[in-house]
Formats: sequence, structure tokens, C-alpha cells
Amino acid sequence: MRCMTTSDRPDHAADTAAETSGGTPEHTGVAAQNWERASADPQYRAAVVDLLGALAYGELAAFERLAEDAKLAPTLADKAELAKMASAEFHHFEQLRDRLTEIGEEPTQAMEPFVAALDGFHKQTAPSDWLEGLVKAYVGDSIASDFYREVAARLDSDTRGLVLAVLDDTGHGGFAVEKVRAAIDADPRVGGRLALWARRLMGEALSQSQRVVADRDALSTMLVGGVADGFDLAEVGKMFSRITEAHTKRMAALGLAA
Repeated sequence: MRCMTTSDRPDHAADTAAETSGGTPEHTGVAAQNWERASADPQYRAAVVDLLGALAYGELAAFERLAEDAKLAPTLADKAELAKMASAEFHHFEQLRDRLTEIGEEPTQAMEPFVAALDGFHKQTAPSDWLEGLVKAYVGDSIASDFYREVAARLDSDTRGLVLAVLDDTGHGGFAVEKVRAAIDADPRVGGRLALWARRLMGEALSQSQRVVADRDALSTMLVGGVADGFDLAEVGKMFSRITEAHTKRMAALGLAA
């Protein structure tokens, strides 16, 4: 999943599934409660610990990846920009780690179940060059961020606020669009290669999200309605339609065919 992180704010899927046509979120059920009240349900608590653990490791992995991608940067200015973004991701990780500690959970234990899946995703989608790294951060991570925002709509108010805060854009979106568009303008052939790469990222990101959720009983139960105000099957379909639509918009922003 985040490894599944950074997203370009204007383009992500409708901020949450709970927004009304007027743009004002309508929070009911668990979403209208605070953490203290909602966490009295042990299954809900377990689902949130899983969610925070997945997000925390995703942010840590994003920090490591951005720092690594900085080595591929063609200029010192680009290298410094990626270093700044990596720093922002690490700050997000610290917020999640501290929250887990605050609610009485050991952060490394909460993250551990997600290490293999997220590391596997990054290994399978390792960029071969600077431009592929930018597309991965902008497109791949944003898919996960959209997914987490959808889930956040159904969380208690305290957890929802934290999740939305750590998914906030670190500036990578605009930076990636500028650099990728410039590269395509300089050599239009680059666009075809990057479009294929982005489609692969889309497939891998969605598959990874489904695998992670399926492996964690508390998370999957929450998402399909057994805990909190989960999604029914029709809503799951709508959610993925929103995520796909946002992906198409990001591809257009990059100048790539979806």
C-alpha cells in the first residue's frame, strides 16, 4: 500500500467516499466517534493498528526509496528536491510511529506483517532510471494514497485526521509532472515507454493492496462492513472506479496515455 504514499492533491480520487455532492463530509457511525470510544471494539482496534502499521512501513519505505532515487538525479537541484521530499516522508513515519506508541502498541510489531509484501512490491517495480522513479512516486504511490483516503472516511475522527495528514502531498506531484513533461517534450519516444511503465505500476499497486488486506483478517473485515461502516460489494466497485479515474487524470497530467 503506501508504499503506497505521496499524492498530488488536486488529482486524487474524490477525497473520500463519504463526501456529499456538496463537498461536505458526512460522518456517521464509527466515523462520528473519537478513538477512545471506537477502540472499545477490539476488532476495530486491531484493524486500525494494522492500518497504521502498514502506513508507517510504507512511509519508511518511501523515505528509503526517495533517498535512493536521489542518486539517479541528473542535477544537484533535483537531488536536493528529492532529499527534501524524503525528509517529509520520514516525518510522516515518525507521526505514525508515535501514534502507535501513544495507543500502547509497539511500532515495529505493527509494521512487521507488511514488510515482506511492501518490499516485494518495490523489488518488482524498481525503476531503471530517473524518469521511471518519478513516475513511480507520482502514479504508483498515489494509487495507494487514494485507497487509504477511501478507507479513512470510515475511521474514527482521531485516526482519520492522522491518516489524512500523513497522506498529504510532499510536493512530489508537481515536481514529477514538470520533469516528465519536459523529458517527453525533448524526446517524444520517452512517452510510450513511461506509459507502459505506469500501466504496470497501476496493476502491481492494486494487486498489492488486495494482497495486504486479504492477509489481515481485521483489515479485511473492516473494509467489507464487519467492523465500522465498511464497504459493501457495490461500494468496493465504486471505490476502485474512483481510484482508476484519478489514475487516468494523473497520466494525462504527465502527458501519458492511460
